[in-house]
Amino acid sequence: MSQRVAVIDYGMGNLHSVASALSHVGAAEVQVTCDLEAIRAADRVVFPGVGAIRDCMAEIRRLKCDELLATALTEQRKPVLAICVGMQALMSRSEENGGVDCLDIIPGQVRHFGSSQTGAAGERLKVPHMGWNEVKQTGNHPLWAGIPDNSRFYFVHSYYVHADNRALQAGALHYGVEADAALATDNLFAVQFHPEKSHTAGLQLLRNFLEWNPAC
Repeated sequence: MSQRVAVIDYGMGNLHSVASALSHVGAAEVQVTCDLEAIRAADRVVFPGVGAIRDCMAEIRRLKCDELLATALTEQRKPVLAICVGMQALMSRSEENGGVDCLDIIPGQVRHFGSSQTGAAGERLKVPHMGWNEVKQTGNHPLWAGIPDNSRFYFVHSYYVHADNRALQAGALHYGVEADAALATDNLFAVQFHPEKSHTAGLQLLRNFLEWNPAC
């Protein structure tokens, strides 16, 4: 199966660490780009992101990355992996920055953890949620292949995703509240954690992404 990957570049986040991880797990070619023709030529697409959602959405729309994503998802129906703020941008609306409209590709909300979250032992949980946390696999999906349930992944976020359609949840995390760690629909898989920073489990997920054929 072809391994040409386009990482959509709208200037937010360490895109080259994602590209390096994809090359490490076997991608023959990885291009960090916002060029339409490069996206069209790729076999699969990664939509990452780090930073404040208002700035991210402004750049996504200015560079027409929303159109690039729509082309990959709906016109060409190629495999797409969204990461961190890339996942949040897929939702309907975020509470961040006083409320920001997102792409509404997956109906749902991005909510703030708040300042009063507590853990199982009653301890105060810090926000942002930064570090390792277990992910419960709530859906059987090819991207979980070879990854034990409740494996730990690396997170950095103050806001969490809650999809309206609960059947789309493929992974859950607990940090005071239950949040969507992964969502899956058709040719789209989205994760709140950073697979490129998640060592063995994260690299296996990226390897699975390179082998994923949603049409099967």
